[in-house]
Amino acid sequence: MTAYHESIIDQFTRQAVPFSNLYGHTNQESLDLLMKMASISDKDTVLDVACGPGIVACAFAAVSNRVTGIDLTPAMLEQAQILAEQKNLTNLSWLQGDIETLPFPDDSFSIVLSRYAFHHFLQPDVVLSEMVRVCRAGDRILIADVAMPPEKVDAYNYIEKLRDPSHTRALTLEELPKLVADANLQNVKLAFYKVELELEQQLAASFPNPGDDDKLRQLFREDIGVDSLGIGVHFRGDAIHYAVPIAAIVGEKAKLYSNPK
Repeated sequence: MTAYHESIIDQFTRQAVPFSNLYGHTNQESLDLLMKMASISDKDTVLDVACGPGIVACAFAAVSNRVTGIDLTPAMLEQAQILAEQKNLTNLSWLQGDIETLPFPDDSFSIVLSRYAFHHFLQPDVVLSEMVRVCRAGDRILIADVAMPPEKVDAYNYIEKLRDPSHTRALTLEELPKLVADANLQNVKLAFYKVELELEQQLAASFPNPGDDDKLRQLFREDIGVDSLGIGVHFRGDAIHYAVPIAAIVGEKAKLYSNPK
């Protein structure tokens, strides 16, 4: 296992329980938007890539035929199973594995999705290629993740790396559509929304290196009214809040798709 994989598992093993309860991850309005964009129906078989604690997978399972969630971190999958049981959902299965080499045959699913995970991938193009491979021709690929203006992405990556050492880099508003175009997805649709977060709640659910939490607090205070970080830092009462811009993009796998491998 590489140092990168160890970092992901270390961070998300510790984050598993608090991550599952953050409002920014469980907000029903954003889940409804993704289900609408994916045109989900009771006939769909769904794969959730880097599924984490199963929040999206369970939302889709309530409507679809069957959902499979795959994630690198066993502790996250334990939380996913707990959530499915709490919601009395039986049409889900969970798999621990590497998302750069998905352990499924070609054309296995009608919807393949990933939410809030691409900023952790060292090779997002490889992950997307795998997502496309296991999706049926003519069916849907959905990605939702942070998408920053190019002039602010470096500052955002710096603060996210302080908060979560397993962060790799956010894609820009230019890179995400290009990634999808390079994968030859068709009939692409794009939507934007923001996830409102409270700094102390995020820090309580994260595990920065010693002293980096105080660095973050100072950087956020200095950015109020400035927005050099691109996340609209502001006070709400005495608490520091911010809003992370999310791009959701869906496209169809080309019917004449050929695997570049």
